[in-house]
Amino acid sequence: MNYTDILKEQEKQFLSPFATSSFIAEDRAREDDYCTLRTQFARDKDRIIHSKAFRRLKHKTQVFISPKGDHYRTRLTHTIEVAQIARSLARALRLNEDLTEAIALGHDLGHTPFGHCGENALADLTNGYFQHNHQSLRVVEVLERNFKGLNLTGVVRDGILNHRTSTTPATLEGKVVLLSDKIAYINHDIDDCIRAGFLSEADLPKREIKTLGKSGTERINNMVLDIVKNSYMKNFVEPTAEFKAATDKLRGFMFNRIYLNPPNKSDEQKAAHIVKSLYEYYIQNLDKLPKYKQHLETLQNSKPEFKAFVSEFKVAPEQVVVCDYISGFTDEFAIEYYKRLFVPSRFNM
Repeated sequence: MNYTDILKEQEKQFLSPFATSSFIAEDRAREDDYCTLRTQFARDKDRIIHSKAFRRLKHKTQVFISPKGDHYRTRLTHTIEVAQIARSLARALRLNEDLTEAIALGHDLGHTPFGHCGENALADLTNGYFQHNHQSLRVVEVLERNFKGLNLTGVVRDGILNHRTSTTPATLEGKVVLLSDKIAYINHDIDDCIRAGFLSEADLPKREIKTLGKSGTERINNMVLDIVKNSYMKNFVEPTAEFKAATDKLRGFMFNRIYLNPPNKSDEQKAAHIVKSLYEYYIQNLDKLPKYKQHLETLQNSKPEFKAFVSEFKVAPEQVVVCDYISGFTDEFAIEYYKRLFVPSRFNM
């Protein structure tokens, strides 16, 4: 008996009737070798972890640009924290844990250097085309493995694309990641802001804190428990109305106090300037882009839905290529490359 046969039997016995089976028909872009040890979603998870884009997350901004303290979150630690919350939720709700973790680990692969600041800069330059969730999908479908992509299953790709609040994932596992992302970044960003001295516990909205919990640990635990109690063995994953309202207000507080009015505003402006300068340089020097012609070919062979998305924003092929390239930069690489291009070197006799 293959080990996967044992896993299939375990899923039948344990998973909710609303969970996504690991043994649905594979819908990868290319045929793949069969694995007797791992489910197809476990394989997707492993491919994401071993990708270059995943490794680069350790040097990309979460909230603070290039933080010097060892304890501030980066995009990688955020991703790991989202995956852990999502796994706990999926296990408690008897959903597919491998699928949930694969989506969580891949959801931010398309983030730019300097986080949302870099994302907004590229969006401004492309009529709103650049969005990190669409770029995350592009990373796994096309850019990784020398333009071959990671060849992931359809529901993992769907969850990666639809992890933002304004979207609707096709699976309950995707919804778990969407909620876990929000739970993670709200509470962990509060923690980082308090550590940096930009917020204090007394600043937090009192009614919402009373509902959700005083500490970050308590809030995360209560938010997860609320979702589990409200959604167990049901065909939806949602918090109660009380917790949703409190979470939305706490999120709104963070947007008004931190995200839209960053305490390090001058650094954000500098970061945006770096991204825009790099973009303009490459648009004018396309020959400096590695494998530019090969990269252009990927656009000609793109799926119809991606071509329609590009067309919607009236973006030229070279703009897509430049965004693909720059969005892969880490914070430090972007800073060093900017210096190399625009800052004069010292003259040595």
